[in-house]
Amino acid sequence: MTTTVLPGEASVPPNATLPGDALTDMPKRRRRRTPAQKTMGAVRYVLLVFFAVLVLTPAYALLVTSFKTPSGYDQSTAWKLPRVWSVGGWQAAWDALAPAMGRSLVMAVLAAILSAILGSLNGYVFAKWKFPGSHVIFVLFLFGMFIPYQAIMIPLSGMMLDIQQGAPWFAGIPTLILCHIVYGIPICTLIFRNYYATAVPSEIIEAARVDGAATISTYAKIVLPVSIPGFVVTLIWQFTSAWNDFLFALFLTNQNNGPVTFGLNALASGQNPNYPQIMAGVLVACLPTLLVYIALGKYFVSGLMSGSVK
Repeated sequence: MTTTVLPGEASVPPNATLPGDALTDMPKRRRRRTPAQKTMGAVRYVLLVFFAVLVLTPAYALLVTSFKTPSGYDQSTAWKLPRVWSVGGWQAAWDALAPAMGRSLVMAVLAAILSAILGSLNGYVFAKWKFPGSHVIFVLFLFGMFIPYQAIMIPLSGMMLDIQQGAPWFAGIPTLILCHIVYGIPICTLIFRNYYATAVPSEIIEAARVDGAATISTYAKIVLPVSIPGFVVTLIWQFTSAWNDFLFALFLTNQNNGPVTFGLNALASGQNPNYPQIMAGVLVACLPTLLVYIALGKYFVSGLMSGSVK
């Protein structure tokens, strides 16, 4: 094959490599780290390991103690492995807490779902529908987040007792479900309002209005399908808050109709506490929230970040 070279052009062999191609064909070399960078990396790893050990040390004590026998537990040997491994504490803790865990599961699931739905509706209205006084009402919603629970426990208890006199079935878990829904609405509203304000374009809402869609149909067909990140955050948040709550349970329920935190408090009380049983009960009570964060932790972080950048 003959290559024609025009006047003023240099002749380039067919298989020649141009200077730009030479850089492309070169194998990518790993950038060498400087001694200062290596030192900082080692320091970071040491700090991570230190804080991990610091956080996991109480969990280690709980786990080790839960497999000991009551006679084999001693404060001087609390950090040592048991000489005789026993699951008696786990069995006793499960027998004592199983009914309360069932009640807590119903309470946490219903409270999380209902408060997330109400928060989503409120957030949609505050983010996309402006009306007179909307900012003032939104501030009042947020004000509910900063009222200490301790400040309202006495009037709240009196109000719930009045309701229970006319509806005895409302005592116990239904009372806690209502309280967690009401006090979960402000944080859920804030999360969804910020999410819809940044992640859902207003042009889509305006286009739905032009097409004749009503407010509810716009929410159900356009906004709700893209609300999964917000729901993941609020559901995990509300489930954890309801499951770990003890203050509402202490004032509004008793050991026979209360959640697992109340049962755990009863398990730990007494003149001669059974420490292996108590430690096993603590681990049993925290398993649901631990499993939720293990399964949905990455979605929780991504959901928090969704809508933060427009």
